Amino acid sequence: MSVLPFPSFLDDVKEKGLKRAVFELVDESVERLTAGMNVQDIREALRGEAASRKPNPRLQPHADGFWLHMRPSYFHADMTGLYPTFRLGWLSTYLVFFETITGILLMVWYTPSPDVAYANMLSIIGSIPLGQLMRDLHRLGAEAMVLIVSLHMVRTFFTGSYKKPRQFTWFTGLLLLAITGFLSFSGYLLPWDQLALWAVTIGASMIEATPPQIVGDNLNLLIRGGPEIAANGLLRFYLLHVLLLPALLFAFTGVHYYKVIVHGHSLPPRKENIGEDTAKRVPLDKRVYFIPDVLTSEIMWIAVTTLILVVLCIWFYDAPLEHHADPQVTPLGTTAPWYFLWIQGALKLGDKVFWGIIFPGLVLGALAVYPYLDVTPSRRFAHRRIAITLFLAFISFITILSYMGLPEFAVATSPDSEIFHELTFPPAHSHVGKLLPVPYDQLVPGMYTTRQIEAEAGDEPNVVGAFTQEVLQTQVWVPGASPGQTVQVSMQDQVKNALSATYLALSGDLNFRPVPADAPEFLKQLTFFAKRIEENGKYLYNGWGAIVITQNQENLKRIDLVITWDEVQVQGGRPVLDANGNPIPILDANGNPIRRINVYHTFIHKDALYFAH
Repeated sequence: MSVLPFPSFLDDVKEKGLKRAVFELVDESVERLTAGMNVQDIREALRGEAASRKPNPRLQPHADGFWLHMRPSYFHADMTGLYPTFRLGWLSTYLVFFETITGILLMVWYTPSPDVAYANMLSIIGSIPLGQLMRDLHRLGAEAMVLIVSLHMVRTFFTGSYKKPRQFTWFTGLLLLAITGFLSFSGYLLPWDQLALWAVTIGASMIEATPPQIVGDNLNLLIRGGPEIAANGLLRFYLLHVLLLPALLFAFTGVHYYKVIVHGHSLPPRKENIGEDTAKRVPLDKRVYFIPDVLTSEIMWIAVTTLILVVLCIWFYDAPLEHHADPQVTPLGTTAPWYFLWIQGALKLGDKVFWGIIFPGLVLGALAVYPYLDVTPSRRFAHRRIAITLFLAFISFITILSYMGLPEFAVATSPDSEIFHELTFPPAHSHVGKLLPVPYDQLVPGMYTTRQIEAEAGDEPNVVGAFTQEVLQTQVWVPGASPGQTVQVSMQDQVKNALSATYLALSGDLNFRPVPADAPEFLKQLTFFAKRIEENGKYLYNGWGAIVITQNQENLKRIDLVITWDEVQVQGGRPVLDANGNPIPILDANGNPIRRINVYHTFIHKDALYFAH
């Protein structure tokens, strides 16, 4: 007899034996955990056997359980195949939890401060076990989530599943798509690198166009947290990313699932009579119970999706991480994230207010109200040719606008700036400017010019040939000190004069010299420099370049790049050519070509990590 007011486990052991007492304890615990299914019920479900108990215990978790109360207890057999859902809705939901889990793991080692955020990212990548994998999975999962939610909306439209009585379900799905986009966008800033800062700067600047001006200015200030994105802006984006937007996402995911359960999954269009909605009336012979058939199928989709993401992150995908954010340096080719490229492309069409604010609002508004305007009863493809055609045209239009949002479209970047960028752009996650990884010892102080490569045109590229004084002392016409005058200046003096404005410590005795024989990597990049100038010869007419290396401090070298060329006539963004296909130079008052020169510099430290790439 137990001394306790209730039977104890020891009493059961004494009365029934240890084995049976343990089995009954486990069986009872499992039934409580699953809200109705014991060990035998789970075993039968996993084996694909019919339920032995009546009433069917597999329906109990949907009625009394917490986790399955928002999932239907059975599905129509026509909805369990790949078509018509393609499992996009379930994958979208899974990625919500996938991103939450990986995001929480990253939050443990992250501080939303410009002083340490970038260092945290380096620590996660280089010091935390599996840190880089978690970051790659979180970033790739975010991109995949935006894509899959978008495809889910596209599928819903094509199958007509937005029609009555599911108009509000479509609306909540559209809200989830917008929240997903902004959730991914808000996370863009958190690494605090150049890519993050300038992509978010472009996106935030669109808000400034909101009319009237006082509203746009204050919204821009509210988002940025100041005139420029800094500590306040980073903290606000962090709070948006980890608190407000996830809360909205989970709330509307619940509303969306609730509406799906209320109205049921719409059947394939050909399976229903026109104007009928029989999704809630599933005949007994068409029922496929969630446990075990649909549940095991969804677990399979989770496993396959996770495997694909892991494989991509291990072998093919690295989340980008460029150098530390610098508000003073604007990188070339900066764009908004790919899912907002269509807005950036629209901005190239004209007025910022209309194309940046009104147009996206009209697009989202039209998508939101369309189900309420489309009152035709048929969901069959043959009866919806006009609607499907218009939607395909809409997708094509958005695709074209996204292409227009790329930096290659209607954005004229001078060839000299592009060449400087290719040679010296700061390190990204998997690539770096071509000059930066050149071994430090091969960067011998001196002045080097691409004319050396031209002088060695008959030799192998890696052979350092004789560099004649005649080539070094070539004279070029440049504007003189007096108005309307031009003078002849040697190439090396022209380079020194150009650098003197930005580098007062430049040694006056520097002269052009051949590349040392023990610097093959440097010669390779000088050859690349000459090749890029030659490829852009119609813009950089009679152009040549120079690289000046000086010892700035101990273990620190400064590299100055110089490109000089004859200015040519340009029309419509292209050089004007003469009858022989040569560019037509612009002449000064004395009939001499006008010489242009551009200078760029960078620094390389002896202990920099560039050399490890």
